[in-house]
Amino acid sequence: MTLDAGSGADRSFLFVLGSSRSGGNSEILAREAAAHLPAGVPRRWVDLNRLALPDFQDGRHETAGHRAGEVEEELLRATVEATDVVIVSPLYWYTLSAQTKRYLDYWSGWLNVPGSDFKERMAGGTLWGVTAMADDEHAVADGLTTALHHSAAYLRMRFGGVLTGTASRPGRIRADERAMDRARTFFAGDAPLARFPHERPAGLTA
Repeated sequence: MTLDAGSGADRSFLFVLGSSRSGGNSEILAREAAAHLPAGVPRRWVDLNRLALPDFQDGRHETAGHRAGEVEEELLRATVEATDVVIVSPLYWYTLSAQTKRYLDYWSGWLNVPGSDFKERMAGGTLWGVTAMADDEHAVADGLTTALHHSAAYLRMRFGGVLTGTASRPGRIRADERAMDRARTFFAGDAPLARFPHERPAGLTA
């Protein structure tokens, strides 16, 4: 796996590309947002479509311990070392791509890897999303947004929201001026602690 890294100290961004198309509209939008991060902030890019990562096999209740391969181990390391994880996935059938969902499924396994402390290490970090879709009504991406928000809530992460744009043909995202404008300040936005709908912020009473 090849990870492109920058330099810096306080925050580090991991961009997880989940499209079946290299250089797709979601990636273009994410790279525009990344270009406006402060100088010195490390950023890494992982293209799931280029990784020899097998389908996730749930072995949580098996007696034999799971033996992670080299690619999985490096992906786990990159994930827990980042302060900010950015899921970059086109909207496929109103949700995440298969590649992206497989990556998130691996999170389930990493929760149970002895010594990984995955949940503890992810807590307090920030999860973001970037997606491009063919529809002008971005509410159709609510399912994708909910999946990422609830994943962040389970791990006690912050959630920075989802940067959305409209495009279908390759490169057309650049014509969505509102999306490109939003990208320039996306990572400067507020990222509150994610909470499930049934949870109340501390200090609030009925």
